[in-house]
Amino acid sequence: MKINSIKINSYGKLKDKNFDLEKLNIIYGKNESGKSTLLNFILNLFFNISKNKDGKNISDFEKYFPWNENDFSGKIIYQLDNNKKYDVFRDFNKKNPQIFDENGIDISKNYNIDKKIGNLFFQDQVNIDKKTMLSTVVASQNEIKIDNATQNLLIQKIANIVESGEEDVSYKNAINKLDKLLLSEVGTRKSQNRPINISIEKLNNYEKELNNIKKYEENKYEIEENSKEINKELLIEQENEEIYKKIEKILNNNKINEEQINIKKKILEENKIKIEKIKENNKKIKKNNKNIIFYIILLIIFIINLFNFIFIKNKLINILIFSLIPIWIAVIILQNKKANKNNLKIQIETIENSNIELSNEINELEENLNKINLEEKNKLINIYGKDIENLFNRSILTNIIEKNKNNINSSILELHKLELDLDNIEPKLEQIADLEEKIYFEKENLNKLENKSKIFNITRELIENSYLEMKNNITPKFNKNLSENIEKITNGKYKKIILNDDIFVELENGSRISIDMLSTGTIEQIYLALRLSVIDEISSEKLPIMLDETFAYYDNERLEETLKFLSQIDNQVIIFSCTEREKDILNKLKINYNLINL
Repeated sequence: MKINSIKINSYGKLKDKNFDLEKLNIIYGKNESGKSTLLNFILNLFFNISKNKDGKNISDFEKYFPWNENDFSGKIIYQLDNNKKYDVFRDFNKKNPQIFDENGIDISKNYNIDKKIGNLFFQDQVNIDKKTMLSTVVASQNEIKIDNATQNLLIQKIANIVESGEEDVSYKNAINKLDKLLLSEVGTRKSQNRPINISIEKLNNYEKELNNIKKYEENKYEIEENSKEINKELLIEQENEEIYKKIEKILNNNKINEEQINIKKKILEENKIKIEKIKENNKKIKKNNKNIIFYIILLIIFIINLFNFIFIKNKLINILIFSLIPIWIAVIILQNKKANKNNLKIQIETIENSNIELSNEINELEENLNKINLEEKNKLINIYGKDIENLFNRSILTNIIEKNKNNINSSILELHKLELDLDNIEPKLEQIADLEEKIYFEKENLNKLENKSKIFNITRELIENSYLEMKNNITPKFNKNLSENIEKITNGKYKKIILNDDIFVELENGSRISIDMLSTGTIEQIYLALRLSVIDEISSEKLPIMLDETFAYYDNERLEETLKFLSQIDNQVIIFSCTEREKDILNKLKINYNLINL
């Protein structure tokens, strides 16, 4: 690729400037004359100007915006290695440039558009971005200058390019930083007090606590099952209670009739006893009456005889009285016997008649009772089965009702106890949802950490694979290209550079020494050769090499060797310098170059 011409309408301190470029160009100007501004213009025209500070005090847009001009624009005409020419105009106030081919046709829409950066035409054409270009073919002011204090930094940058392809990216440092990030942000299974260890410990504690509480859940299940069984039994007992009540009601309804029957039976029995007593009393009365009459007659005879003896003194009367006494006694006895017999018969007949009536009533009541009982009994048997038939016995029913009542009370008491147990368990079970939620979120957190760990490991693996690929595939070719470049730059003093895990230079006798054994100037040359070798590997274009005050600390001998090398390479070279050393040496060497004075 070659930049043919540059037109700056207004950019920073540069205004109305036109530059035609050749293969080797020296842009000469005193300090603060605009050399770095011109370099920045070239880069920002190709890649767009940034309005972000990107770690600087002010952004490039603010830095190079013209103070007294509204026109903030310019254009570049260049051609690629395939000889296709392009004319690119950019108004830096706008995101996208206008791109024309050699026939003047606008081809701006032929390239990818990034929403943030804008048109990616140059990146699409040469296959590198701005960052890569800055780290390879563009060497800003004093970037190659190395003194003893910073020599190690330069060696590290060379090693970084070999390891990662980026001078500011160290493979080893990247791996170390990645491992540290993994340890600090995630941790490993073997680490302690790291996010993943804390998460695992939390998860284990939550799960342990949940398992302990779930034992109560099992108890709750058992209690609920027991409650169901007891409720079933209670329901059966309550249903039986209803049956017993119905039977009891039937028996209670018959109780009045039974009592009437029993009363009548009792009266009947009493009447029978009464008849027997009447008969016994009659015998006693007869005997007692005989004795009384006998003593009365004796008393009367004694009194009459006494009266006759004292007052009358007539024996005939005494004889007559004694002769009448037996007759009189017999008459009295016969009369009493007849009267008693008649009375006894009447009493007994009355009682017997009453007994007959009572028996009839009892029979009638018993028949009615049996009839009613049979009807009610049959109704219940039809509903509940023949098993209840024996319950119509009052004594059996009473025992069963008592047992049923005890069973119901026991069931109710047991249910109440189980309810209390459940009340005690429920607060513990309420923690289950909270713990399950904590476990869910902790698993999510652990999953994120594990995914993050996987990302770190995948990244590490990709870096390692990239490093190995570069080491195995790119490094050999890179070493060859670099060795050719360093041989030319050092005028054959060093012919072979070996870049592996360390950086070695092979001397003429075939021995190898570490790069840190070389002089600072040689390291600077290796660094420049290395940057040029890198770009050959990553871009198909021979990009322009732009060096801004990069040789300020080169001695004349080393600068002469370097300028010889730069004049011989295929790349266009643009050297920005505030001294005349470069043009003096080129004039001395009779090398053609294009001088542009700012």
